[in-house]
Amino acid sequence: MHVIVLAALLGALPEEKAVLTDPPNVPPPITRTTPAKVLIELEVVEKVMQLADGVDYTFWTFGGSVPGKFIRIREGDTVEFWLANHQNNKLPHNIDLHAVTGPGGGAASTFTAPGHKSRFTFMALNPGLYIYHCATAPVGMHVANGMYGLIYVQPKKPLPKVDREYYVVQGDFYTDADFGQKGLQPFSMKRAIDERPSYVVFNGSALSLVGERALKGKVGETVRIFVGNGGPNLVSSFHVIGEIFDRVYFEGGTKTQEHVQTTLVPAGGSAIVEFKLDTDGTYILVDHSIFRTFNKGSLGMMKVEGPGRKDIYSGKEVDEVYLGDESVATSVKATPSAAATPAGKPDGKALYLTSCAMCHQAEGQGVPGAFPPLAKSDYLANLANGKRGELVEIVLRGKTGKITVNGQEYNGVMTAVAGLDDEKLATLLTYVTSTWGNKAPAFTTDEVKKLREALPEVKPAGGH
Repeated sequence: MHVIVLAALLGALPEEKAVLTDPPNVPPPITRTTPAKVLIELEVVEKVMQLADGVDYTFWTFGGSVPGKFIRIREGDTVEFWLANHQNNKLPHNIDLHAVTGPGGGAASTFTAPGHKSRFTFMALNPGLYIYHCATAPVGMHVANGMYGLIYVQPKKPLPKVDREYYVVQGDFYTDADFGQKGLQPFSMKRAIDERPSYVVFNGSALSLVGERALKGKVGETVRIFVGNGGPNLVSSFHVIGEIFDRVYFEGGTKTQEHVQTTLVPAGGSAIVEFKLDTDGTYILVDHSIFRTFNKGSLGMMKVEGPGRKDIYSGKEVDEVYLGDESVATSVKATPSAAATPAGKPDGKALYLTSCAMCHQAEGQGVPGAFPPLAKSDYLANLANGKRGELVEIVLRGKTGKITVNGQEYNGVMTAVAGLDDEKLATLLTYVTSTWGNKAPAFTTDEVKKLREALPEVKPAGGH
């Protein structure tokens, strides 16, 4: 009897196929005002993709991307859901959609072997933004390998129109090697159980939202970001540097808070944040558990073009010398960490991005008036082609005071870079002095060892 009634109800609904999008894109808002029967087809694909520069990883994906396809349906829709497991995959998979009311959120009905596909039907009872993920044992491993995404059940009364919508999901990844180690990296169950991620990233890669992949916007536009956290372990403190969220639909529901700086997104949870782009510039997306951002990869960018608003943000107006009170100042000499170099060769670009790029910028361009450029730098060229010991000292001990680079004076502080053994230091220096138009002889490990040992009170790291 119930089957006959359900069939009659479904037969009365208009039918459509859901539009699915890869991150960071979002399907267009649904404009219909009545429920429909919606067909969703999602394929599981196991594939090697880039986790960071020069670092590959075997991801398990919903639809070939991490996070998986963004799914948009409407409150009251009846969804016919097909899950296909590609024939070349090695493992069975299923899907648990947090938007589904029923056993396992669909997981109990979608356990699917490679070369097979499964179907179940559900009704979207509750509006909101929901995580979906694989729930095949061991569940944590499937999630840690990238098997998650977002499904948005658009309310009957849709959210106010905005100019741009984006899709960003944070995830923590566990590899045998530390951050930045080149090559194909295997999953580490021990690190996952200990909750010690090698990477914490947005949209499956430390490179997913930077450079040419940065989110885009224009002054005066309104932006909505559908934010998720696949986990499997860490809670995200989502923040956009230089912006304040006008509204946050916290935990992905329909209730809002206004004028929010940072919002918590639990593992297996979500939030919707909205803000207006009032002035131009590059805004940085971060997990404000800040070492994750600058040392594990959870950094994204939104580049906003258009006329700046000097009344809102002037830019730097004064740069004066400040000496402070020397009687209360202290001086600490930093020494490099004794951490050993991991197995394999260090990567110069990865070392630069984690140690230097936040000040000198990703392409060595520096920040006018604050941090001197490394790209085509006459000051750097002078050191690298003659005063190489002085360059080693600057990296290991830092530098304070006035310098002139390409005709412009800088008067700031460079902090010491810790954790560099001789091999890592040689690799970092070679990268910086031979990139962005710089040309200098490569630094060798033996050379750096000798230059380091010639510096008083600085002991070599890594057991040398």
